[in-house]
Amino acid sequence: MCILSLLIGFNAVAQDAAAVKSNIQTYTPSKLVNKGQWDVKFFNSLYTQTKQTDSGSKSVEIARQTFFTNTTEVYTGVSDHSRINIGFIFQVRSNNYGNSAFRVFDFKNDANSRSGFTTIAPSIRVQPFKNIGNLSFTSSFYIPVFAESPNAPYLDKRSYFWETKFFYDKTFGRGKWQIFTEIDLGFNFGKSRKDSDSLEENISERFANKSIFLPISTFLSYFPSGNTTVFINAQQTFLVGYDNPDSNDHNFSQNATAFGFGGKLQLNETLNLEVSYGNIFRGNNFQGLGNTYSIGLRALF
Repeated sequence: MCILSLLIGFNAVAQDAAAVKSNIQTYTPSKLVNKGQWDVKFFNSLYTQTKQTDSGSKSVEIARQTFFTNTTEVYTGVSDHSRINIGFIFQVRSNNYGNSAFRVFDFKNDANSRSGFTTIAPSIRVQPFKNIGNLSFTSSFYIPVFAESPNAPYLDKRSYFWETKFFYDKTFGRGKWQIFTEIDLGFNFGKSRKDSDSLEENISERFANKSIFLPISTFLSYFPSGNTTVFINAQQTFLVGYDNPDSNDHNFSQNATAFGFGGKLQLNETLNLEVSYGNIFRGNNFQGLGNTYSIGLRALF
């Protein structure tokens, strides 16, 4: 009975959404908002793993590790021709080791858990070419704001992080299909790995110091209606250390391959709902092999 009620309610929301103009197709990640308009995204992601690779690509069992991340993005248009948006990003995290995945929602800080407000990033979005509205980039500088805690579990990267994301999308098939691509280029700063003292607090949070982060993603979307979309995606990610290319001891690198799927629904003129699933099915050099479950709300006003 509860399932029937839920389906009826979901169908009613979809019918109501059909009466308004869709933002899902109009405001893709490549599209910037107009001057004075606001774009707010509240995204929650839970990643959990019981496997990782060894120093090569062989999968090994580990005790469960779970990482919850809330990312809030806020942008507004500032240019007359809708080609520049400015804003900020901030993140809250909760991690748990050795327990049920749902224990991350306790938001505790103890021997097996750690949580807190971790990073804030000023950000700018730019459409570089006037005649190519579906090509843009977003550049953000992430600043760690959480305190060190002796003998505490890992919470987040300690390094400053500069990331630029390049977006492009193409709609085809009479507006029913869309291909979307994203290439990220990120730089992790910080102390040289060889200069990091093993007695330094939370040394594990400096694993990515002096490295380049390069994920490449592709999404294929289908629009059953103007207010709904379903998609599949694939991603190849590289983390390449540049600390000391002549020494593997100080040059930590990883790579991983993932696939996923999800969907979006326009709830009303302002709100969009997104749900998705991702699986990392291969990797190298102590790369986690887990699953990601995400849900987000986006408001355009």
